[in-house]
Amino acid sequence: MIEKLDDFLQSKLKLNLHPNKSIIRKYRQGIDFLGYVVLPHHRVLRTKTKKRIVKKIGHKFQDLKGGIISEESFNQSLQSYFGVLSHCGGYEIKRRILSKS
Repeated sequence: MIEKLDDFLQSKLKLNLHPNKSIIRKYRQGIDFLGYVVLPHHRVLRTKTKKRIVKKIGHKFQDLKGGIISEESFNQSLQSYFGVLSHCGGYEIKRRILSKS
């Protein structure tokens, strides 16, 4: 299957597949793309991305409490992460972050 895809990409689009980064997965497992897992009918945040967001928000909150960063800087970071969560089913994660800060 990968050989057929590679042939198509090379002949029609002038693209190459990276030999070590191409895998064939079942449709229901979704596609891992830009921190999300894209499933047939919805998107979910990748677990590693979720953990990273929660960890970084925690560090930013400690920096805010310690006076290292301003409240404006903290809020900008928070809104940025909320933007990431808005593209998936991130309501529970957002609620958990707001309850901690």
